[in-house]
Amino acid sequence: MAITDWPASERPREKLLENGVETLSDAELLAIFLRVGVTGKSAVDLSRDLLTKFGSLNGIFAAPLSELTQVNGIGSSKYAQLQAIFEMSRRALNEQMQVKDVLSSPKQVRDYLCLKLGSLMREVFMVLFLDAQNRIITSEEMFSGTLTQTSVYPREVVKRALHYNAASVIFAHNHPSGIAEQSHADELLTIELKKALALVDVRVLDHFIVAGNTTLSFVERGLL
Repeated sequence: MAITDWPASERPREKLLENGVETLSDAELLAIFLRVGVTGKSAVDLSRDLLTKFGSLNGIFAAPLSELTQVNGIGSSKYAQLQAIFEMSRRALNEQMQVKDVLSSPKQVRDYLCLKLGSLMREVFMVLFLDAQNRIITSEEMFSGTLTQTSVYPREVVKRALHYNAASVIFAHNHPSGIAEQSHADELLTIELKKALALVDVRVLDHFIVAGNTTLSFVERGLL
């Protein structure tokens, strides 16, 4: 049955207009983007297939063109549109954090980090540089690969903090394994970075570990 044959109260677009975007499931949101399904499947059915195949919205956004277009009904045009939507979301969150105190909007920080790091297949260490009002100056993916005390260089982090005249920083790195738990190495690395930045009067506000759509905060764990 096509979505147009559904009761109006169950159609994703009508539900959004009537009840708000937050009431829709991931499949329903994706169906609004897809607009149409394929023979024998509605847009919602196709969206559910995509979510099952790639695991999550982040998984869909991270899927390469060659894999995504293997799904019947998804071509290069839809791939380009998905990538554009993903990038607009990241930029919109970044703009908001540049004008707001990030400590007053921790969810936005987590959402931004999930969008930036949650779907990456390699481990990346990111630093958010903040001004004296806790607004984001910029963010940089500074190191990648297997992150240890020997592969993340405190000296380089200090240099970038001084370059941006940052008053504080937030660290974040992802765990491609999907497990948002800190290791002993993560704790030692954070201590070393905090010591190095303290020498130039730059505070470390938090360190987040990102795994898919899940985040762990060192501050909330009492580790910082």
